[in-house]
Amino acid sequence: CERIFGYVPDDDCAFHLPPDLTATALSIRDNGLPAPSCDTLRLAKSIELLCETWRSLANGNLIPLSDGIRNRADAERILAARQLIDEHWHEKLTLDSIARACGINRAKLTRGFRDMFACTIADAISVRRLHHARSMLLSTDLPVATIGYRCGYENNASFSRAFQRGTGVAPTLYRAQKLAA
Repeated sequence: CERIFGYVPDDDCAFHLPPDLTATALSIRDNGLPAPSCDTLRLAKSIELLCETWRSLANGNLIPLSDGIRNRADAERILAARQLIDEHWHEKLTLDSIARACGINRAKLTRGFRDMFACTIADAISVRRLHHARSMLLSTDLPVATIGYRCGYENNASFSRAFQRGTGVAPTLYRAQKLAA
């Protein structure tokens, strides 16, 4: 593995298997083909599973099992919370609404999210919003207040504070500096 993929993960490292890799693993186990075809398919799918696993590992897409989250159902709920944040970052998201949508209690979601992603839910939302705000500041001529509102901030003051806290510079100054460069 080190020669082919460039490294070998730690021996004691375990990961949650994402749905696409799970489907590949199940297709290895559950194919109904006759013996010669079954063997060929299993070999090909095994190679595919190995390559996709290492690609996901190298890209940081595999979520390690943590001491606090050994339950697969809870891990899937926390991953669903991350997906909800990634898809609905521009909407008003609260810890309660995310927990309710994912079917997990607040405490378990908060603790599990921090364990899996090394950040809080608020940080994940803020990073996503600020990423899009930076992009919109550079690619559009929209007023700063409009960009803040589209990125999920209630008002211009809260957007400006969050932007300055996240980037170290005010949104208008950020736009001016990047466009001048």
